[in-house]
Amino acid sequence: MFKKSYFDKQFYKYYLLVLTILVLTIVIQSITQHSLKKQEHYALLINIAGKQRMLGQQILTDFYECRLLKCNYADMKLDLEHLYNTNTALQKGSAGLGLKPLEAPEIQQNFNKLRPNLDYIYKNLKAVNTLEQVSFIELSSEVYSFLDSMETIVDQFQKQAEDDLKTLMIVELELAALSVLIILFEIIFILNPTIRKITVQNKKLKEVSWHQSHAFNSHIKNIRDLQHIVRIEKNMGHKQELLDCVMDELNDLEKVSKNMISALESHTD
Repeated sequence: MFKKSYFDKQFYKYYLLVLTILVLTIVIQSITQHSLKKQEHYALLINIAGKQRMLGQQILTDFYECRLLKCNYADMKLDLEHLYNTNTALQKGSAGLGLKPLEAPEIQQNFNKLRPNLDYIYKNLKAVNTLEQVSFIELSSEVYSFLDSMETIVDQFQKQAEDDLKTLMIVELELAALSVLIILFEIIFILNPTIRKITVQNKKLKEVSWHQSHAFNSHIKNIRDLQHIVRIEKNMGHKQELLDCVMDELNDLEKVSKNMISALESHTD
């Protein structure tokens, strides 16, 4: 009979393979989901930073209209507040916009660089009664400096997103290669030896079964023949000899049965 411990070992090996694949799948999916969220955040950053550039251009246009033509100062004031508040949100984060605090020092340096430009724009345009005193040339220079810095920041956000994406691709390739190596290792050193062992055991069991069954059938045939002779034999002395032969055959048959069980157990350990 197959021992329970043998089956347990095989099941443990199989469960180990399944568990390994499951763990690797979970790890790869977790890394992928984390990267997708980061890429989504980068996309949001790039989108908002790009709108900052457009908003800076719009404020400059609003200023020209207010100085040379008629304009709705409330719209320019609203754009100005939006520009200033969004600049702060890009650095310190904002739950409303879904932004996290900035962690890249090199990008923060460019935000610090444009801060004087933004302060100049905000300070000179926030009051309607001082618009006439603002210089076209100075304001245009400050706005264009702000736009240049924002363009650099957008490029930095884009590059950071691309670098993270490349890192993710490398990590996923490494994990995929590791997964293949682990699976191959388990197939070569765990599953294949188990399969070979079972195949060899089955072959041996068939051989044992074949030899034992022939010996078993041989003794059964002898007993039947002796039984037939006992029935027709008249001499009591001969009958006793025949009965002794039948008992010998039964004893041999019992030995064959025990040997068969012993052989099966020895080959399945």
